[in-house]
Amino acid sequence: MSVPVEDGTGFGLDGRDAARFADILARYPTRRSALMPTLWLIQDRDGHISDAAVSWTAAQLELSEAKVREVVSFYAMYRDRPQARHVLQVCHNISCHIMGAQPLMIHLEGKLGIRRGEATPDGEFALEGVECLGACGMGPCLQLGRHLYEHLTPEKADALVDGLRRGDPPRPDTDRDLEE
Repeated sequence: MSVPVEDGTGFGLDGRDAARFADILARYPTRRSALMPTLWLIQDRDGHISDAAVSWTAAQLELSEAKVREVVSFYAMYRDRPQARHVLQVCHNISCHIMGAQPLMIHLEGKLGIRRGEATPDGEFALEGVECLGACGMGPCLQLGRHLYEHLTPEKADALVDGLRRGDPPRPDTDRDLEE
């Protein structure tokens, strides 16, 4: 299958990313079903999903741009503008709240020197509160990209942040990472 490198939208995929896109399409019975994994692919490459990427994705998957924007704006995992390098999303829904999400958030605010909804001045970290991450019995939990951290404690959060500052790759203590 051929994937246009650029089709007039100012966006395109080539090389390895085009091959990954073709692999994603092959897993679904209809092109439109590949929307969410396609958005992951784009965001993994670019760090966010630009307007040009929305137009390209809509054309490739035979969807309206409104449908693609609807998905990008609905899910907290997708970004429509450049973000900090590491976006720490702490679930604050009822289960995680009861299990200590608020003290964890306060701890992370102190550790990073920022408040919820802010990014560090160096652009390395952002801290967000998000609704349910789907691990209600494992709270409090935090999502970092595709990695889900469950039963998070201040000590585990410190180890995660310190490791990221050293350049260590994220190593969640769960096998429940989000899939492509």
